[in-house]
Amino acid sequence: MLRISEIRLPLEHPPAALPAAVAARLGVAEEHIRELSVFRRSCDARKAGAPTFIYSVDVALSDEAALLTRFASDPRVQPTPDMRYHFVGQAPVPLATRPVVVGFGPAGIFAALVLAQSGFRPIVLERGKAVRERTQDTWGLWRRKVLDPESNVQFGEGGAGTFSDGKLYSQIKDPKHYGRKVLEEFVKAGAPAEILYVSKPHIGTFRLVGMVEQMRHEIEQLGGEIRFQQRVTGLQIERGQVRGVTLASGEELSAGHVILALGHSARDTFAVLHRAGVFMEAKPFSIGFRIEHPQSLIDRARLGPHAGNPLLGAADYKLVHHCRNGRSVYSFCMCPGGTVVAATSELNRVVTNGMSQYSRNERNANAGIVVGITPLDYPGGPLAGIELQRDLEARAFELGGRTYEAPAQLVGDFLAGRPSTALGTVVPSYQPGVRLTDLASALPDYAIDAIREALPAFDRQLRGFAMPDAVLTGVETRTSSPLRITRGKDCQSVNVKGLYPAGEGAGYAGGILSAGVDGIRVAEAVTREMLRVAADRV
Repeated sequence: MLRISEIRLPLEHPPAALPAAVAARLGVAEEHIRELSVFRRSCDARKAGAPTFIYSVDVALSDEAALLTRFASDPRVQPTPDMRYHFVGQAPVPLATRPVVVGFGPAGIFAALVLAQSGFRPIVLERGKAVRERTQDTWGLWRRKVLDPESNVQFGEGGAGTFSDGKLYSQIKDPKHYGRKVLEEFVKAGAPAEILYVSKPHIGTFRLVGMVEQMRHEIEQLGGEIRFQQRVTGLQIERGQVRGVTLASGEELSAGHVILALGHSARDTFAVLHRAGVFMEAKPFSIGFRIEHPQSLIDRARLGPHAGNPLLGAADYKLVHHCRNGRSVYSFCMCPGGTVVAATSELNRVVTNGMSQYSRNERNANAGIVVGITPLDYPGGPLAGIELQRDLEARAFELGGRTYEAPAQLVGDFLAGRPSTALGTVVPSYQPGVRLTDLASALPDYAIDAIREALPAFDRQLRGFAMPDAVLTGVETRTSSPLRITRGKDCQSVNVKGLYPAGEGAGYAGGILSAGVDGIRVAEAVTREMLRVAADRV
């Protein structure tokens, strides 16, 4: 097959227009196209008067070799690459040992799935609950201000990504097409097929719940085992080799291959690893607020007269500003037609995040407006970033009235340096509610100064962004892991053999897709090592 890219068509075009455009590009009769499938579809709405769809398609034709010769200098006509997933090996029978996966977010799910599909029957330890029980506990915080520290937005089956916009795109390098494996497994588990070809695929929370359950069932059917409410409290290491884990129940589980897919909020487990001597280092992350606008404002600013067109859906944005004080401020995890959610996992702290459903039809758009920080801002070792996060989250809890309500301020008041006393036209979506205040003390001065400079700059990029009635809600602190559990090229910890840090919590991913890809990569590393050990025993 051939992959033909940069096929441009009007926004509203009939289905027959696509094969006709492909035939015209190649200079062949349309009947010579035996098969056609869409690989990627994006939308170019930069020209407000004439947005277009841009297609990349895979086609089968009668004389592909001649066409490749004719278009040898045209990068828009290429052989279709092999994007099928190829397993690196299958487990020996009988299986001498079983790998352990700690955490069942995206990285843990895909690590366990690939190991199970390879015959290794992994044991998964998840500190939280199954996804539907976890959803009920999460609603307990949102609706009744009751937090379960072990079952919430951060902890439980599916990981933090379950309560998010469900974005499935990333800028990671992926030469082996692991991302395609992630998307195909999601479709097999119930995701809409369009995620395989739209340029910015997303799923939304409600669909993710059922998909996560389906993937768990497949792992179990293949001999894997998922154990919920199993928190790891100790690591057994002998002469630089992992030998097992200790659970909060006191149970000790022997294992020579342990994947750490912890997520970025497993602070107590990070401390366990640090005490055990596992090498880790502080890394940059970002802090800031959530901002909410009417989605209609974002649609008009981005799409002009085409705002509201169902083919375009709710508009998104991506903004960045480099400040005079050397800081960078950028939009993070933008959720069109979504809500701001309570995302704390620790008592007496307030954390915000964003979430959308598949429809993206809520009244407001929201995004994190965050400032990049580095270990120079929080010296003191690999756990120092966690302490900064905790301090800011505790301060937000105080500013919110100590009830898990979040502190909030209107953008106009924030820029003017005065407390907010009444809402305007934007009704904040955060549950269990907001308390209007002055956010100036919610973040370090350098962050407040940077955000105050960035908002008017963003307004010049996106008209209306600094509208006085837009709402800032604090705080956004868990943009990524504040540390990295450093690993080598073999994906093992640099100083503990058999320990495989993976995903966002280990500092090697940032989002559902990249975490899933990293889970696959680590599962392959475990497979190679377990096959090597098995061969040595023969």
